[in-house]
Amino acid sequence: MNKRIWLSLAHMGGHEQDFIKEAFDTNWVVPLGPNVNGFEKDLREFLNKDVHVAALSAGTAAIHLGLVQLGVGRDNEVICQSFTFAASANPITYQAAKPVFVGSETDTWNMSPDYLRQAIEDRIAKTGKKPKAIIPVHLYGMPAKMDEIMAIAREYEIPVLEDAAEALGSEYKGRKCGTFGEFACLSFNGNKMITTSGGGALVCRTEEEAKETVFYATQARDQAPHYQHSRIGYNYRLSNISAGIGRGQMMVLNDHIARRREIHSIYQKELAGVKGVEVHDNPSSDFNSNFWLTCIIVDPATAGFTREDIRLKMEEENIETRPLWKPMHLQPVFADAPYYGDDTTGKLFDDGLCLPSGPTLTNEDVHRVIEVIKGLASRK
Repeated sequence: MNKRIWLSLAHMGGHEQDFIKEAFDTNWVVPLGPNVNGFEKDLREFLNKDVHVAALSAGTAAIHLGLVQLGVGRDNEVICQSFTFAASANPITYQAAKPVFVGSETDTWNMSPDYLRQAIEDRIAKTGKKPKAIIPVHLYGMPAKMDEIMAIAREYEIPVLEDAAEALGSEYKGRKCGTFGEFACLSFNGNKMITTSGGGALVCRTEEEAKETVFYATQARDQAPHYQHSRIGYNYRLSNISAGIGRGQMMVLNDHIARRREIHSIYQKELAGVKGVEVHDNPSSDFNSNFWLTCIIVDPATAGFTREDIRLKMEEENIETRPLWKPMHLQPVFADAPYYGDDTTGKLFDDGLCLPSGPTLTNEDVHRVIEVIKGLASRK
């Protein structure tokens, strides 16, 4: 059998173990230490913006602590992009708040500014209160239309919590994703642009917000000689060991971004002549995706085969692919949540597929994937 081609595997750059060994040698094996501080500094410098970073145990934890600091609580409403992974929306419910889902536009597949405005106006009309926060997502690394989203957020004075979990290194109009909102989350899960095995970070506008994040992430212990707690805290801080992996990964981040963009270019070039198959690409020069995952849309009427036909054939060939995210408003757990949008997200879910995109892929691997698609097209 052919070797397994995975969707997106972690890739070690070679220096990770140096930082881990240093942590063991100095006995810094707790959720603080030189690697944590160094990793946060590396992230700040990479984002190239006057921001502050708190390293956490997961991107989900980052969204949760962002909502906590925005004062989201019981029965508040939070607007969230529907076309995303559940981790974007789940923390809303952690706070006993209510998600309000907004559909996508066709250019980026991200939050539609038009439906965002409609959602805000309708929630104000229905509840007498404006939503407490807005969570746009840079899906698969593609930047959302942040100028328009931020303009609407400012107009209604609603803070933005940016979900940049998949978008480390992506840029919108030359500005790094994760630097637009009051807060932003990053993810370092095993399949992301870089990994800390499991981990994330909250990007903050001020040093005070970052310190508050760390306070909440370390069980919200008050300043006292004994253990005293005036607020509910969480065990969300990243360990010094995991941060050591992250420091090593930061040394190869630009290489990882370049390789994923290169892989996307190969897919784009080689699949250009396959009727009914479209590779999702930057809509204009304003967008510079990291192409965390290269995604395609299949028009069955034109192609003569479906997304599912490709997925099943790939599995026969020992190649991992994945359907696009099932929208949150179509998930059973959020069946009662309001939704503002059309059927764009549903069609994307029905017809879209993520292709292998990790930096460990060889060009031969990528061409193996392409040949499966071309093989289906030739049998039409």
